[in-house]
Amino acid sequence: MSNTNYFEYGEKEKQWLSSRDPALSAAMDEIGHVHREVQPDLFKALINSIVGQQISTKAHVTIWNRMQERFAPITPENFENLRAEDIQTCGISMRKALYIKSIADAVSDGGLDLTLLPAMTDVEISASLVQLKGIGLWTAEMLMIFSMQRPDILSWDDLAIQRGLRMLYRHRKITPKLFAKYKKRYSPHASVASLYLWAIAGGACASLKDCAPAKNRGLKSK
Repeated sequence: MSNTNYFEYGEKEKQWLSSRDPALSAAMDEIGHVHREVQPDLFKALINSIVGQQISTKAHVTIWNRMQERFAPITPENFENLRAEDIQTCGISMRKALYIKSIADAVSDGGLDLTLLPAMTDVEISASLVQLKGIGLWTAEMLMIFSMQRPDILSWDDLAIQRGLRMLYRHRKITPKLFAKYKKRYSPHASVASLYLWAIAGGACASLKDCAPAKNRGLKSK
C-alpha cells in the first residue's frame, strides 16, 4: 500500500469552480482528477522548497533524494547538528545550504514554531515565513498548498500559473488586474484551480496554446 499523500479535493470543489467558470470547467473535464503529491511534514516541506528554488524539476528530485539518503531523518534536530558545508555536499549552493542551516536552527531554538502555523490565516503564515532568509512569498504559498493543503491559494509569483491563465483565457499577458479577477472568481477553491492551471501550463490540454510572445514565456512552478 502506498504511503503517498495527495492534495485532497473532490466533487464539491470541482462543481463550484465549474459553476463559476465554463472555460475552466471544460479543461477540468478534459484533464480529469489531478494527483499532486503533498508533504504533511512542515519542516521537511520547507527544506525541500529551498532545495527546489530556481533549478529544474529533475535536478530538484536528484538533490532531494540524495539529501534524504545522507541526512535521514530530515528533522530540525538532525540538521542543527550539520554544518552548512555538509549540506552543500548534496549538490546545492552554499547560499541555499546556509538558508537550510538557518531555518533548522530557528526551528530548534524556538525562533520559528511550525506548530503554530496551522492556526494562522494565510496572510499570517506568509508574514511569518518571509522573515526567514531564503523564504519569499512564492515559497510560502507553495508550502501552504503542498504541505498544509490550504484551499484558496493562487500565486501571482508562479510563472506557470500565469502561463496557464494565458492559455485558458487566451490572453497575451496577465496583468495584476486580470489576476485579481480570476483569483476572486476561483475563491474559496483557488488551490484546486491552481492544480488545473499547472496541468494546462504543462500541456494537458492540447488545444490550448500560450498566446504570450515567446520571450515572455518563462516558467517557475511546482
